[in-house]
Amino acid sequence: MSDTEDPAAEAPRKKSKKPFISGLALMVALGGGGFYAVYSGMILAAKHDEAKTDATPDALPDIAFVAIQPMVVSLGPQAGGRFLHFTSQLEVNKTYAPDVTLLLPRILDVMNGYLRAVDLRELEDPTALVRLRAQMLRRVQIVTGDGRVRDLLITEFVIN
Repeated sequence: MSDTEDPAAEAPRKKSKKPFISGLALMVALGGGGFYAVYSGMILAAKHDEAKTDATPDALPDIAFVAIQPMVVSLGPQAGGRFLHFTSQLEVNKTYAPDVTLLLPRILDVMNGYLRAVDLRELEDPTALVRLRAQMLRRVQIVTGDGRVRDLLITEFVIN
């Protein structure tokens, strides 16, 4: 080694972190600006009609409810003298309400027959009510004809 060489000159120069920090700051600023633009609705926002916000609510559909007489169904000999107290209503179009009311005895017969055939363990299952309702609604729709009964509303379902 010669005496003229500087040992500090041989050490590699460290790269500056200035471009990395400025790039990071620029990325954070653009990300924050994009978030604000979307959040405030400046871009990608749904157009709202001012007339829609001031409008009155839609009218109720043209429906009627036909009450079904309360039913007390014996649950069979395995139930130990227990009974099912069942009350419901049928949601129908107003124009079909007289027709469905005329068919109520047949509807009661179909529902009573179905409920007597259901096993007690199935009635006690918490999720069974949805299945039972769907089955009874389908049977009622068969009796009344398609398009007359829209829904079956169960208002009381008590095993006593």
